[in-house]
Amino acid sequence: MTAESRDPRFCGPRLRVARLFNDLTQAELAARASITPQFVGHIEHGLKQPGDVVTEAIAEILGFDREFFFGAPLEEFRDEECHFRRRATTPVTVRTRALAHGSLFGALVAYLDDAVAMPPENIPHASIQTPEEVERAAELCRMKWGLGRDLPIKNLTRAVENAGIVVTRFAAESVKIDAFSRAGRRGVIVLNTERGSNARSRFDLGHETGHLVGHGGLTTGDTDTEKQADRFAGALLLPRAGFVREFPRPRSGRFLDWAALFKLKPRWGCSVSAMIKRAYELRLISAPTYQAAYKHIAYRGWIKNEPDDLPPELPELIPLCLEEVRRTRELGPRDVAATLGWSPRWFSVVSGTPLSEMPPTPPPSGKVVWLAHERAKRTA
Repeated sequence: MTAESRDPRFCGPRLRVARLFNDLTQAELAARASITPQFVGHIEHGLKQPGDVVTEAIAEILGFDREFFFGAPLEEFRDEECHFRRRATTPVTVRTRALAHGSLFGALVAYLDDAVAMPPENIPHASIQTPEEVERAAELCRMKWGLGRDLPIKNLTRAVENAGIVVTRFAAESVKIDAFSRAGRRGVIVLNTERGSNARSRFDLGHETGHLVGHGGLTTGDTDTEKQADRFAGALLLPRAGFVREFPRPRSGRFLDWAALFKLKPRWGCSVSAMIKRAYELRLISAPTYQAAYKHIAYRGWIKNEPDDLPPELPELIPLCLEEVRRTRELGPRDVAATLGWSPRWFSVVSGTPLSEMPPTPPPSGKVVWLAHERAKRTA
C-alpha cells in the first residue's frame, strides 16, 4: 500500500474483513487484544479510533501489516450478492469466513487487473429458466469460448479463466460449502479444496459458471436456481449432441454397463454419478433405471468416494499475473503482499500461490504484457 493511498484514519470495515477471515468473533478478538468487545464493535463501525498499541496488537493477532487497516474500504463480498451452492445447509459462520476470503481475493484481483492485461470478461448472459434454455445457454458458452459444440472440455478451469472469470480455491475446512461465485468488476468463482473429489470440484465450477451466466442480479440458493445451475453444469460438461452419441445404453433393460461408464469418466471429465443424472435428463435411461443406478452407487459407497478420480485442475490466471508483475514491474509476490498490507502467509492462502513456487524471472522491457502468450506456452 503506497503512502499516497493510505488513509489517515483506521478503517473499521477492513478490520471486520480481517477478523472474519481469521474466523474470530468480536469477543474473541477483544480477549486476545485485551480490549472490550464493545470497543471492537465501535472500531468496526467507525465510531472510535484505536491507539497505536491497540492497532499493533490487532495487526499482529490477525496477521496483517499495520498499514492494511488504513486503506479505503474493500469492495466486500456480501452474502446477498454471492451465489452459494447449497446455501441452505451452509452454516452462517462458514459463509462469512468464505466471504471474507473472497473480499481479500477480490482486492488482489483488482490490483492485478490494474497492473497487467488480464483476459477480457467474455461471459454470455442468457435465461436458464427452462431445460431448453439451459441447453442453449451452455451451447452458447461452448461456441463463444471455442470449445466445440459436442466435444469434451479438457480443462474447464482454463476455459473459464480464458473467458475472464478468475478461479481460486479455498480451504473452507467444511464440506458444507461446495463453492460460491460473485459477479462484479470481474467474475470470481471460489472452490472448496476440502471437497475431496476433483470430479465434483469440476462440476461445482460448472455450476457456479451457470449462476454467472444465467442468474445475474438474482438471489439464488433456492431449489429452482440450484437445479438450473446443476443442469447447466451437466449441459456444459456433457453436451447433448456428443453425450447422446457416446453414452452406453443399458444392457438387458435396467442394467447399466458400469465398466463402459467408468471408461467414459476421464474422457468427459465427469463423475459416473453426473453422467447417470445427465442420461436421465436427456431421457437416455428410464426413471426405474435411474433409481436402480443410484441405489447401486449408494450400495457401493460411491456417493462420497467414487473410484478413479480425475486429476486436479489448478487455477492458472493468478500465478500468470504474478509472473507478469514480476517481469514488467520488478515486483515479486512478497512485494505485492506488502503493497496490499498482507503477511506472506495470508498472501499464499488468499492467492492460492505458495511463495516458494514463484521463482525469480528477469524483467523484459515494457509495462503491460498480454497473458495469452504465457498460457499458450504452458499448453503447447
